[in-house]
Amino acid sequence: MAKRKICVVTGTRAEYGLLRWVIDGIAKSPVLELQLIATGMHLSPEFGLTVQEIEADSHRIDRKVEMLLSSDTPVGITKSMGLGMIGFADALAELQPDLLLVLGDRFEIFAAASAAMIARIPIGHIHGGEATEGLIDESIRHSITKMSHLHFVAAHEYRQRVIQLGEDPDRVFNVGGLGVDSIMRLDLLSRHELEASIGFQFLSRNLLITFHPVTLEKNTSVNQINQLLNALSELQDTGLIFTMPNADTDGRILLERVQGFCKERTNAKAYTNLGQLRYLSCVRYVDAVVGNSSSGLTEVPSLQKPTVNIGDRQRGRLKASSVLDCEPNTLSILEAIRRSFSSDFVCQLKTTQNPYGNGGASTAIIRKLEDTTIDTDSFKKSFFDLPAQ
Repeated sequence: MAKRKICVVTGTRAEYGLLRWVIDGIAKSPVLELQLIATGMHLSPEFGLTVQEIEADSHRIDRKVEMLLSSDTPVGITKSMGLGMIGFADALAELQPDLLLVLGDRFEIFAAASAAMIARIPIGHIHGGEATEGLIDESIRHSITKMSHLHFVAAHEYRQRVIQLGEDPDRVFNVGGLGVDSIMRLDLLSRHELEASIGFQFLSRNLLITFHPVTLEKNTSVNQINQLLNALSELQDTGLIFTMPNADTDGRILLERVQGFCKERTNAKAYTNLGQLRYLSCVRYVDAVVGNSSSGLTEVPSLQKPTVNIGDRQRGRLKASSVLDCEPNTLSILEAIRRSFSSDFVCQLKTTQNPYGNGGASTAIIRKLEDTTIDTDSFKKSFFDLPAQ
């Protein structure tokens, strides 16, 4: 019996970290055959050429879809999406997968899903139903949900939202968050190993900072990163570990400001790509995670660390009690950071429950991919109407 060909698309370092155990499970399955497409930031030297991480994990990359223009303007991002659709059309025509498996909400994934939909290739979508009201990702995520045939969501509330979008409840599976899986499976570095690996000496207090553009806001990136950097400059004897922003609209100005900030200080260092092992190891040893990355909400609570969540980028996501929301201004950010350091807040972290589950998402996804029937009838989806109120 021929194996079912599952084609996984990955475009960013963070996304690959989440997909890693799913990819590994597909490769080891007796009934599934792995196909792998790398695209987007993975193929860009500017963002660390992280395709090398995939190759280091001994997975064969079946196709590389070059699509990322060296531009962070709306025009540049839109043209990158167009190039992506052309590249994915060719790649999928050659690979002929039985199902395309994608995660999340970025423009690279929208291009891949669009090409698969036109090619009549069923789509499995991971982490649908979530809300990020400050981003274009919000609309992209829900659009991919409507193109998809199998849905692997991270929480009960997200399952209900996908069903609310008209998807058949029998094809919407609450498997939990993939980020929690990595925490449970990886053997994180010791503090000494981590310091040696990243070339950074921890101080008495330390922060891990990631700040991305809020893509549904116009011309706010410069002011918001300046407000954050002003707040960080007020802290004494605090090590500052920055990870760089994604290839989003207006992302380059953030990168330049962070690099300039770090050049002027011995207590701050910026990394294009830490990789998942070093990133999660950093979370383990810092006093708080600061910024507006989804990781602060989906992964960090499992390590019982505080998250200072700035602004609206993640507005709408489920949040653990360890998450401190603040406005994107210096005073509010400083207050939240100082609150995260306080003894009473640190004490309550011991009871933190991650709303994205306790692990096992990767295994659950593999089982569903192995067991769920996917046939030509899957393309003709009836809109599932909720009962009248």
